[in-house]
Amino acid sequence: MLEELLREQAPQVLGALVRRYGDFDACEDAVQEALLAASLQWPGEGVPANPRSWLITVASRRRIEVLRNEAARTRREETVASWTPPEPASSDDDSLTLLMLCCHPALTPQSQVALTLRAVGGLTTGEIARAFLVPEATIGQRISRAKAKLQGARFAMPPASEQPERLAAVLHVLYLVFNEGYTASSGTSLHRVELSAEAIRLTRQLHASLPAEGEVAGLLALLLLTDARRPARTTADGALVPLPEQDRSLWDAAAIAEGTELIESTLRSAPVGPYQLQAAIAAVHDSAADADETDWREILMLYELLEATAPGPMVTLNRIVAVAMVHGPAAGLTLLDDVDPALQDHHRLAAVRAHLLELSGEGAAAQSAYELAARLTQSVPEQRYLRARAATLRSSAGPS
Repeated sequence: MLEELLREQAPQVLGALVRRYGDFDACEDAVQEALLAASLQWPGEGVPANPRSWLITVASRRRIEVLRNEAARTRREETVASWTPPEPASSDDDSLTLLMLCCHPALTPQSQVALTLRAVGGLTTGEIARAFLVPEATIGQRISRAKAKLQGARFAMPPASEQPERLAAVLHVLYLVFNEGYTASSGTSLHRVELSAEAIRLTRQLHASLPAEGEVAGLLALLLLTDARRPARTTADGALVPLPEQDRSLWDAAAIAEGTELIESTLRSAPVGPYQLQAAIAAVHDSAADADETDWREILMLYELLEATAPGPMVTLNRIVAVAMVHGPAAGLTLLDDVDPALQDHHRLAAVRAHLLELSGEGAAAQSAYELAARLTQSVPEQRYLRARAATLRSSAGPS
């Protein structure tokens, strides 16, 4: 499909231009014009044998034309004369360098996400804005500020000493993009498939560039194993279906097989990291024929390792759920009293408390907790599910 081909080529073409000419913003404009030209010409003339070379040539010509116009206006004719016609396109793929640049430490996480989706993912400003349910002007401003901050940045792989930190930022951005697509933080839809699919595509590219990086492989495995459940997460009318109640025959068996093989081989060959541990947990869930067969003891062990490796409030909350599944809901409820205060107003804490209270037979308390969780989330499908749980408990209690 032409749109997919252009989206795949866009970051490689942009990387080639930025490497050659600098000026991220102007190069992106030139690439967008080349992509527009391709979308108009290729349907009638056919896709060239080397699409990337064609796009780089057209974008380079546009960039040189702009440089010549700028030079003429500022009396730099001699400089213009030094510009040569575009060289044959290199076979090098600059996508990884571009991804590293978009996740520059000078940028905020929000700007990193927006710029990555724009420059590397090929999404339009409007598509990004719709995905995150914010005004298009807001996304446009983020991207403009990000490109301005990168104006003096050198287009090259960061020094070896900085690469681990920069790679960690890249993985974090891809993880954030996927999570927002898999469970939207607000709005009427549980999923924003364009975001989760883009995160998987970019992570695949990253893994192809860095096959020996265990955490890159771990993240790819995690995204595949998690996204495999998406077909069963909602009913036909968009209502949320929790993991224990999902029809596992709807899960994507090919994605589960790929993710499981990837994480198993990675755990044998690379130092263990947080994304690998999360992927291992997802693999345990996906390998169970039904909810009752889930190996919660193994999951608890993995969460204990994850908490020791990369502690955080959500990791702790998930470990508490595993404790409750292994040692009983009362054990989990006791631990909830000591969770990070940062979670006190998070709907997930109230939802977990409600679930454990329900398992303990405390219907009235569980009902109140479900209602609180529904008030705290901005996701409409989650609100519907949580209120439905509260209503079920209310009706089962009978008249007071």
